[in-house]
Amino acid sequence: MMKFLDRLERKFGKYAISGLMTYIVIGNAAVFILNYLMPSLNIISKLALIPALVYKGQIWRLITFIFIPPNFSIIFIFFSLYFYYILGSGLEELWGSFKLNVYYLVGMVGTIIAALITGYSDATHLNLSLFLAFAYLFPNFEILLFFFVPVKIKYLAWLNWAIIAFSVIFGSVPSKLAAIASVLNYFLFFGGDVYRSMKMRRQVYINRREFHRQIEEGNKANRENIKNNY
Repeated sequence: MMKFLDRLERKFGKYAISGLMTYIVIGNAAVFILNYLMPSLNIISKLALIPALVYKGQIWRLITFIFIPPNFSIIFIFFSLYFYYILGSGLEELWGSFKLNVYYLVGMVGTIIAALITGYSDATHLNLSLFLAFAYLFPNFEILLFFFVPVKIKYLAWLNWAIIAFSVIFGSVPSKLAAIASVLNYFLFFGGDVYRSMKMRRQVYINRREFHRQIEEGNKANRENIKNNY
């Protein structure tokens, strides 16, 4: 996958948006402030991905939904947006702007398709897919949960996967599709590595089991020889 992206980057890299997550975080913060200071504007309803209104020509909703804040609590909004910024900046530093743009765009497209098919819009998992990518690449990176509890990011990723799995198993059909679609980018980027890792672990398990079997057979043969000698 990365080799294919490298070829695309050579052709289209100049069109990549540098600092993508900075713009998204600023947009989220602006919408939060406007909604908090002037709730009568109903800005959230004007930006949300509502398929019925998209079909009526309000195509800006295909983009503006990414600027809706993940929550509307003054206490947690700063933490949430700062966290998104850290994730996006870390991935961009490792991948470069183009690959981060592609990763986020694929997640957006998956979310949009699921919404247009089902009529159900849920962008919750979209930014969380950044979190999953970051956790895969930097599993031992520590964050301060609630600003003072140090936690390795891989443990939070496992929790996030559990939430996604719960949505897929127990959620309604629209919520299943939304959860799956929003992590298509993760599997597109890391699916091959995950498969190879699982295959290697399985082979290690088989080899270890075969090794222990051979040792047990050898010990059994030794016991038999000792018994026969006596």
